[in-house]
Amino acid sequence: MQRIFFSGLFITLLLNILIKPLALFGIDAVVQNRVGPNDYGTYFSLLNLSILFNIVLDIGINNYTTKKVAQDPQKAADYFGKVMVLRFVLFIVYTLFTLSIGYVIGYGEKQFLMLAFLMFNQLLIMIIQFSRSYFSGFHLFKTDAIISVLDKSLLILLCGFILYAPITNESFEIFWFIGIQTICYLITVVVALFLLLRKINAKDFFLDLPFSFDLIKKSIPYAVLILLMILYTRSDSVILERIHPDGQFQTGIYAQGFRLLDALYMFGMVFVGVLYPMFSRQIKKAKHEVFPLLNTAGNLLMGGSIFVVITLLFNAESILGLIYDQNIHEAALSFRWLMIGFIGISLNFIFGTLLTANGNLKQLCYISIIAIIINITLNLSLTPRLGAEGAAITMLITQGMVAISQFILAKSIINFPIKLKSIFAYLIFIGSLLSISILFIDNQFLLVIQLSIGIPGLFILRFIDINELKNAFIKKGSI
Repeated sequence: MQRIFFSGLFITLLLNILIKPLALFGIDAVVQNRVGPNDYGTYFSLLNLSILFNIVLDIGINNYTTKKVAQDPQKAADYFGKVMVLRFVLFIVYTLFTLSIGYVIGYGEKQFLMLAFLMFNQLLIMIIQFSRSYFSGFHLFKTDAIISVLDKSLLILLCGFILYAPITNESFEIFWFIGIQTICYLITVVVALFLLLRKINAKDFFLDLPFSFDLIKKSIPYAVLILLMILYTRSDSVILERIHPDGQFQTGIYAQGFRLLDALYMFGMVFVGVLYPMFSRQIKKAKHEVFPLLNTAGNLLMGGSIFVVITLLFNAESILGLIYDQNIHEAALSFRWLMIGFIGISLNFIFGTLLTANGNLKQLCYISIIAIIINITLNLSLTPRLGAEGAAITMLITQGMVAISQFILAKSIINFPIKLKSIFAYLIFIGSLLSISILFIDNQFLLVIQLSIGIPGLFILRFIDINELKNAFIKKGSI
């Protein structure tokens, strides 16, 4: 199973490493520089509002589908058509609900138009993710990897041409960016559905009310959990934009740091996409079956996260300066807090996925409710005074609480072993990186020094196991 994990993970990571950072820094960051922090801050706030309630589009269907396809592939095609029709009905509900929220919090005509396009994009994204849940459930990781980067690849081509080619004398508008995203998502939907329908014999494209109610009933626990998680991870920018005296500007500053966090988050989601169906299949057999994969994935993700976070923490302004044209110092203040918070997010990727696969949704919901209370309380208290930095501190505290809670819960339920050797390895790794970083903090070659210590350390301390990599890519039977 570790061989399948590494093979699927390698393919997906390779494509994501090549494409998504280029889209984020070569396109998204350039757009932010072109339109300015105010317009981009508005876009970023509305984007997160559209994401906050997109659970209405999904109601937990994707997670439920991935688990069921992984456990019983033969039944995969039976309800595809019915689910697609149900999604369009849910889109109407989602649209009415989100626009009502926008009206209540006081958005104007321009903001409503922007929100409408962003909501339509969420529908397209959900269709893509639904298709990918089948690819993941079937362990078709190569296909899943291609679909995972196709929209970003198209965005690089189309938006890059407008940004870098002198085809117009007009200044770039944020609406252009949103429209190009829509085109890219539409093309990706067509390709994903074409590839999937070659794999499965989809039928019954009609609204089946008994089936829909039964599916919603089974998916609701996943939907509630996802909604709660979105609320405590995506509400920061919406609250910041609405309650801070200079909300648009502060949200733009927050977005500069958050976009880098988003890049790391995307790579974490790659792990989740590969791990979830594997955890689901192994836990169905016996809980102890999951221990080797949990250890392998945990070391790889946590070791890599610690290395990246410490490196970015001590090079915040230099790295932001390579990407953005203005407000570097202000963005770095919030960016550092966001980076520390990614350690907690990485733990959540591992143990949240494990607990979800084990069916502990009720306990995860309780943790998420507490996280929401903490998040909103801290946001209302800190963001009016500290702006973007206050939102970042809130994120750090919230994710830290969730990480500790999920670890304790997973340990008590699944009772996975904790190796003392692994604890010492983490302490040595963190201590070495921090010592080197502090010692050479004013050295212009700090980043080079960190890389020369950190990358070999990942292999020496067995966060990345050479033998497991050999088993994944050399032995017969790898994907």
